[in-house]
Amino acid sequence: MTLTLFEKIINKEIPADIIYEDEISIVIKDISPQAPTHLLIIPKKVIPKLSDASKKDKDILGHLMLLAGRIAEELGLDETFRLVVNNGAAAGQSVFHLHLHLLSGRPLNWPPG
Repeated sequence: MTLTLFEKIINKEIPADIIYEDEISIVIKDISPQAPTHLLIIPKKVIPKLSDASKKDKDILGHLMLLAGRIAEELGLDETFRLVVNNGAAAGQSVFHLHLHLLSGRPLNWPPG
């Protein structure tokens, strides 16, 4: 089975700008940032899309959300950030390994896209 880009980063097979890592997740800077702060919060467990998550994954999903808030606070984002999860290619997902985009540092309009 072919590893995803994120699995290769988690396995340290390819470099990334890692700003945080624990036993459940890794946080890296996006290589194509859409805002001054654009981080990817990635679970180490491969879950292709959010819609593929099961009840067994609720602790991982909760961890990712809480980590987003903690990272934002540590970076001094003044509680002003957006979290994005793309689910499927038509929604903009290009790496099929669940990840949260944390965006901040510029006005973020609504609706997105």
